[in-house]
Amino acid sequence: MATVQHITWRERLEAYYYLCRFDKPIGTELVFWPTMWALWVANKGMPSSGILIPMILGTIFMRAAGCAINDFADRKVDAHVERTKNRPLATGVISAKEAVYVFLILVLASACMLFFLPIETFYCSFGALFLAFIYPFMKRYTHLPQVFLGAAFSWSIPMAYTAVGEPLGLTCWLLYFGNLAWTVAYDTQYAITDREYDLKIGVKSTAILFGRYDIQIIGTLQVLSLILIATALFLEQLLMPFGLLALILVAGDFIFQAVKTKNRDPQLCFWAFRHNRWVGMIIFMGIFLELTI
Repeated sequence: MATVQHITWRERLEAYYYLCRFDKPIGTELVFWPTMWALWVANKGMPSSGILIPMILGTIFMRAAGCAINDFADRKVDAHVERTKNRPLATGVISAKEAVYVFLILVLASACMLFFLPIETFYCSFGALFLAFIYPFMKRYTHLPQVFLGAAFSWSIPMAYTAVGEPLGLTCWLLYFGNLAWTVAYDTQYAITDREYDLKIGVKSTAILFGRYDIQIIGTLQVLSLILIATALFLEQLLMPFGLLALILVAGDFIFQAVKTKNRDPQLCFWAFRHNRWVGMIIFMGIFLELTI
C-alpha cells in the first residue's frame, strides 16, 4: 500500500476534491434527478426553497461522503485497477484516516441540512446513512453490490416524500424500485468496464454474476424501471402526454445504449453509464411539464 506523501496544503485540498469526485459530477446527477422526480411528484409541483435547497445540498454532501468511504473501502485494490490507480488513496497522497475524517465531515454537513426539514426526514435519513456506509464493503461479500448502491441512490425518494409531508405510499415505492432497477442497470454497465480487473483481485459485481447474459439483464432491468416509473406517473395522473413522451425518449435511449454496448467494449460500456445522466433529466422534464402546462 502506498505511503502518505508530504504535500502542500493546496495539493491536499486538491486531493480531497478528487476524493469527493467533485471533478466527476455524474454520480451527483444520478442521485439528483430522482430526488427531483420525487419532490415534484410528492409536492404536486415545485417545493419551497426551504425544502429544495437543503435536499439538493444534502444530495451533494452524501454523494461526496459515499465516494470518500468507497475509496477507503477500496484503498487496497484501487492501485491494481487501471481506471482507479490514480485516486488519492491509491497513490498515497492522502491517508485512510483522512478519508474517514472527510466522510464524517460530509455526513455532518448533510445532517445539518436536516434541521431545515421535518423530523420524519431526520428519521428517514438513518436509512441513507446506513446504506451509504455499507455499500462499498458489499463487493467483498456478495455479487450484488449494485443492488445496495441502487438502494442507497434511491433513498432520497422516500426522504423527499417526508420532506414535503407526504406519506410513503404506493407511488413513492414505485419510484423507489423503478430507480433502483435503473441504478442496477447502469452500475452494471460501469462494472463491465472493470470486470477483467475485478476477476483478478476477487472483487464481486453483477457484471460478473450476470456473465454472458449481462447486456440482456441490463435491458430487462431498464424495461422494469420504465414500467414501474410509468405506473407511478399514471397513478398521479402525470403520464399523458409529457410523461409518456419522456419515457418513450428514455426507451429509445436505452435501445441506443444496448446497441453501443452489445460487444461489451469497456470504453463504450463506460460511455453508456455516463449517458444515463440524460435519462434522469428527461424523466424530470416530463414530470415538470405535466405539472406546469
